[in-house]
Amino acid sequence: MNRTMWLQDRRMQKFRDVLSRWESKALSAMEAAEILGCSERQFRRYRARYEEDGLAGLLDGRLGKASARRVPTDAIAWMLEQYRTHYRDWNVKHFHQQLVERHSFRWGYTWVKTQLHTAGLVERAKRRGVHRRKRPRKPCVGMMLHQDGSRFAWLAGQAELDLIVTMDDADSSIYSAFLVEEEGTASSFRALLEVFTAQGLPGSLYTDRGSHYFFTPKAGEAVDKAQLTQVGRALKQLGIEHIPAYSPEARGRSERVFGTLQDRLAKELKLAGINDIASANRFIREIYLPGHNARFSRPPALPESAFVAADPVQLREILCIQHERIVARDNTVSHQRDRLQLPQSRLRAHYVKARVVLREYPDGTLAVFHGPRPIARYTSQGELIDSRPQQLAA
Repeated sequence: MNRTMWLQDRRMQKFRDVLSRWESKALSAMEAAEILGCSERQFRRYRARYEEDGLAGLLDGRLGKASARRVPTDAIAWMLEQYRTHYRDWNVKHFHQQLVERHSFRWGYTWVKTQLHTAGLVERAKRRGVHRRKRPRKPCVGMMLHQDGSRFAWLAGQAELDLIVTMDDADSSIYSAFLVEEEGTASSFRALLEVFTAQGLPGSLYTDRGSHYFFTPKAGEAVDKAQLTQVGRALKQLGIEHIPAYSPEARGRSERVFGTLQDRLAKELKLAGINDIASANRFIREIYLPGHNARFSRPPALPESAFVAADPVQLREILCIQHERIVARDNTVSHQRDRLQLPQSRLRAHYVKARVVLREYPDGTLAVFHGPRPIARYTSQGELIDSRPQQLAA
């Protein structure tokens, strides 16, 4: 006897006991109904059915019949085949979202999870460990941003790449995410320029202690905030506090986001058939991030924004790699193994022995400044772009 039939039998025994007590006038109809957990009117119905058909009149007519809401067998088979063929190793929630968005699937997440468990396609989750208290989020957006990189095989069949992510601590919105061959100063400036131009200047930036973020005199010890990297110099110039993380646990919020991205983004890039960086970055920016933020971001505690508007032109001149140079006797400036030839100037005969600043922008272009005034701009290959004064506004 299964559990359902056993419970049905127990209910009938209880009814007969209560009915006999009512017949002997030990209970009133209202008291009998209360014991059975039903209304007095329903108790009268049960009595009438019992007197007419006996115990058979009390049987639940739904027993032994298939539910009208039961999922068709072919729908179950189709769902399991989709998982085996196209979504193998996806987590259940991500798989269910794809079914709903792409195939107008109408059955629930819990049902899908149960079917995948029953079919042995997904393992049951392990029991969670001891609860740890998370650091409270900042109350409003723009107070603190996280920036970090994650090296992973983001593109199927390709070498590992770094995904650079900049997100808000208050609501977990990802403002910028793109793939590069290797994380470094240029990728950090590229991300910061994207975010600061679109959102404004935040109060602080929270990062790991990578060498492009901080100078650490001795491994494992505190960073030297007096000896600034290029990123540190730019943030200080913009008045943004730069906060170093001293453990992986301290970066728990961004680490959890990367766990989600490694599980979801890589699979969606593969499903879309994308295998080059340019197409992947376009997909991330235009398709993936809007859906990710809609699904995973949460309302901040306060509706106000702490971002401060900034001049995009000024941002471009600050968020770049800067090196002091002394102009050589042939009126050139060194850049890596190349020499940048300074053009003729109407302001002076030459810049020999002058102290100038060479700026390298995130897009690879270059510029030479003498004080606040630009002298010339160059392509990433060192070719002169234009030296006319009206084209050189900082």
